[in-house]
Amino acid sequence: MADHLDLGRKGETIAKSFLENAGYEILDENWTHGKAEVDLIAYKDRVIIFAEVKTRTNAGFGLPEDFVDTRKQKLLAEAADEYIYLMNHQGEVRFDIISVLFNKNLEYTLKHIEDAFWPSA
Repeated sequence: MADHLDLGRKGETIAKSFLENAGYEILDENWTHGKAEVDLIAYKDRVIIFAEVKTRTNAGFGLPEDFVDTRKQKLLAEAADEYIYLMNHQGEVRFDIISVLFNKNLEYTLKHIEDAFWPSA
């Protein structure tokens, strides 16, 4: 597997543990619909959270969360619509970004950005 994929999976594992420790229930991981993949789908306080996990080894080209562009947001919204339909969820939804930034010593900083965006139609 390519190094960037290993890094991404490591970030997703860290993010999943973080959410679980914060009281979230993980409903799905790497859920796909069409061209979209939702890294983590969680549930807490009757809200379904669609979380995009971005992992980087440095911030030279921007912080990890800077890479969730409008195209990615639109794909996530389309996948979320399908998931909500399939689960018949009648409550609130939220889109979060979890940023994992590693330094050269493989120590990381995690930033959980709740309600990071609301995709436009």
